[in-house]
Amino acid sequence: MDELDRLARLLRRYSPSGREAAAVREFLRQARELGYATRVDGVGNGIARIGSGRPRVVFLGHIDTVEGKLPVLRRGERLFGRGAVDAKGPLLAALLAGRARGAAGMFEVVAAVGEETDSRGTRHLLRRAPPDALIAGEPSGWDGIALGYKGALGVRATFRGARTHSSSPVPTASDRAVSWIIAVRSLVAGRDGGSPFRSLTAKTTGLASAPRGPIELAEVCLDLRLPPGTDTAGVERELRALEGPDALEVTGRVEPIEVERSNPVVTALVAGVREVGGRPTLYRKGGTSDLNLAVRAWGVPGAAYGPGDPHLDHTDQERLSLADLGRAVRVLEVARERLGRSLLTPRRSDENA
Repeated sequence: MDELDRLARLLRRYSPSGREAAAVREFLRQARELGYATRVDGVGNGIARIGSGRPRVVFLGHIDTVEGKLPVLRRGERLFGRGAVDAKGPLLAALLAGRARGAAGMFEVVAAVGEETDSRGTRHLLRRAPPDALIAGEPSGWDGIALGYKGALGVRATFRGARTHSSSPVPTASDRAVSWIIAVRSLVAGRDGGSPFRSLTAKTTGLASAPRGPIELAEVCLDLRLPPGTDTAGVERELRALEGPDALEVTGRVEPIEVERSNPVVTALVAGVREVGGRPTLYRKGGTSDLNLAVRAWGVPGAAYGPGDPHLDHTDQERLSLADLGRAVRVLEVARERLGRSLLTPRRSDENA
């Protein structure tokens, strides 16, 4: 059995958010085959540990995928299927890397649930004592490392108005909703930071209106993406200061994150890429990940890494090559070895958590 066969076993357990149990069982089965101690925590995260003591390095992957089952197909040295890139490929790379002998400390691979929706798996983990270092399992390409992710603020604005004849000069609830969207876009246009990553952006994800007896209701859903240095509470205040909605509800918030390129995790991953003969590329992404939550809550060095082309995230063309998977395994082996030597500051352990 080669590495793509192992990955195929994971991909065949279709696991959209909320239906991860079968894939978690397969993850744990493979982890035990590779010599890990395993368990499932209170919210369904699969946790695999190898080694002992300090430093404790956590690879925080996720086992859930977006909706949309795809056939699992192997074509030569490439494997196609939902989750090959986001993010079962990175998760398997971490499991395979953890077998390497000689690295000090504990290596913990987490198959978190719910990352694509509410990150409930990671939010549960944040109650534990922090590790010494964190690698978030997200596709960055085997020779890329992600240093930052934008934040996100989801809002739902509701507009109410009396139903009137279409010839009436009184604005409808829909008119007011459209005017508010224009005002938000004007607000966002004034926050151009010179690049997509450094700019505040907004996308309308829902727009609907319907009569309710003598009342017309209109609803607008927006997804705002925030650059580092901007917090969701501040943007929410700005939105509430705009005239228009009768009600404004926050439907989700994730704060932005950007780590220092000199932190030990980044330098260890860079060394790993170079060891394999690659030229490291450092990315800052417009989406969000569990890195946003975990680095901020735990206050530890971190970065995101994993094989796979990130442009294939959430598409029907997800695929991973055997060569890229193998390179990523070696990068993570080198990174773990380096972190085992460099992370010497005592930190409270929670091996029995």
